[in-house]
Amino acid sequence: MTAPADAPPAPAVREVGAAALRWTWENREHFRLGEDALAEHGDVNRTWKPLGELAQVCVSVRRALPESDPLHATASDLLRHAWRLTESGAFFHELQRLEPFGTYALEVYAAFASAGLRHPGFEELAATAAATRGWRLTEQQPNRRLGLLNSERRVGLAPHRPVAEALRATWLGGLPEPWTFEAASGYTLTHVVFHLTDWGGDAAGVPDDVAAYLGLWLPAWLDSCLEDDQWDLACELLAVAAALPAPPPGDLFAAAFRALAAGQDARGALPEIGPGTRGRPVRRAFPDCYHSTLMAAFAAALALGPARERQGAPA
Repeated sequence: MTAPADAPPAPAVREVGAAALRWTWENREHFRLGEDALAEHGDVNRTWKPLGELAQVCVSVRRALPESDPLHATASDLLRHAWRLTESGAFFHELQRLEPFGTYALEVYAAFASAGLRHPGFEELAATAAATRGWRLTEQQPNRRLGLLNSERRVGLAPHRPVAEALRATWLGGLPEPWTFEAASGYTLTHVVFHLTDWGGDAAGVPDDVAAYLGLWLPAWLDSCLEDDQWDLACELLAVAAALPAPPPGDLFAAAFRALAAGQDARGALPEIGPGTRGRPVRRAFPDCYHSTLMAAFAAALALGPARERQGAPA
């Protein structure tokens, strides 16, 4: 029995994903919570954000691939490492105590909770805050609001407003003119899909009109990002493509992952932005490539997951 014609080319996808996870494992000491993680004016972009992104990608890789897959094992090891850095959730409890109406503690914790790593004390504090009018009225960007709703659901809290209502307030939810796509809207649309699908785990979370809109226009947006070496956004768009109810043709995956492979260095790191048409310098220090490398692993895992499932169906 042969796989359907639209199945992604597993070898090319796997090579990119394996290299990205290898680099992540080798650089795991850089995902850390420093002394300013709980400071009043600490930079969450250097502490909680990288750690949360690491945890979420590991959760998604584990969910997409079977336990027998070496990539699943690496992701599991990295997830355990990240959980230890939080002192098994104690850091979240302290952060919630210090900032009871800050939402990012719940947003990062939700990734761990979805994998069964939980801290009852933190959840008790979070539930108290989430029951207030102040929590429900926190002003946020529309796509961030959607992410908070998904985080509440993952932890077991009642979402504070309907998901459908929050979706239609986002750029993607309004089905805008496709030519208005640019980097900022691109990142918001990818995260809207991540939140709707619980980070690639539930394609049914994307409404039919949104899925049809993305199926029509995402290939062109992806092509423009690859042409300009916008690796980070290209990886996120690839993850979106793999998370949709009807994944795109395999030749789209093939060309995109070949381009990503060319952008990776020998250790598997992928910079956020390459030289492109503007001859920009390529920066490969950890802050400049960790996110795009994680997104390469994320996109590869989602692409491999649906391909594995489809291979069991009649050709």
